[in-house]
Amino acid sequence: MHALVVTAHPSPRSLTAELARVAGSALEASGHCVETSDLYAMGWDPAVRLEDYRDPGEEETVTLRSRHAHDAGALAPEIVAEQDKVRRADLLVLLFPMWWHGMPAILKGWFDRVFVNGFAFGLADEAGMPRKYGHGGLAGRRVLAVITAGDRGTSFEPRGLNGDLEELFFPFLHGTAWYTGMRPLRPHLVSGVDRPGWDRFDEEVRRLRERVAGLADEEPIRYRALADGDYGRDRRLRVDVLPGERGLRIHERRVGERGSTSTASTSAVSTITVSPRDVR
Repeated sequence: MHALVVTAHPSPRSLTAELARVAGSALEASGHCVETSDLYAMGWDPAVRLEDYRDPGEEETVTLRSRHAHDAGALAPEIVAEQDKVRRADLLVLLFPMWWHGMPAILKGWFDRVFVNGFAFGLADEAGMPRKYGHGGLAGRRVLAVITAGDRGTSFEPRGLNGDLEELFFPFLHGTAWYTGMRPLRPHLVSGVDRPGWDRFDEEVRRLRERVAGLADEEPIRYRALADGDYGRDRRLRVDVLPGERGLRIHERRVGERGSTSTASTSAVSTITVSPRDVR
């Protein structure tokens, strides 16, 4: 397996940075090839700029400009370099602190600039249907978010004050990872790190090593794929699926629920219409 470890913390002595080194060494110890992107060390610019698209054409929107530049081979070289890393990866491991209930801006900006139209989305199957939510341009890959947070772990449970962790990161897990075809694993939370007397470093290192060692056998979040037929033409869950239920959890297929679970997320790489530059 080929893994890409992406780190987003300004300090090379931070807990996040140390956990990134632990994750990388654990992957290598398991026989995996590991590449890294330490965004702060790289001086990564998180802002999308028109200069990213050296041959932007006459399109007015960023989405169309990026597609034109992608297809023309005219994206900024630092974007192409990161896309090449993603192409090679079977697994992405993202390590970052939770800041204001989300990821740091530098990591969000990595997605904004790297996951452009034509690379991560905007593709179609052989029938011309859009490939998204389980069938995007990055289908076949897995992604794990390792998140450090200041408050205690119980505060990120379903009844916790901060909100359920998976619902807090639904925009990333479902709207970015699953949308582009990646299969998100449940987030790995390292909690309570800002509390006085926190002394769980050795325990968290052990826990992360164990998690990484078992990733190949871990079941991803069972989000519903758009192609499964659970959603109507209006993109709402059909009224006969979990009738009366609301909330973000309805987008996960329940154990024992009737209906097929799409396998396209593992096979879509061979069915998506792509340019030669997109083939792994």
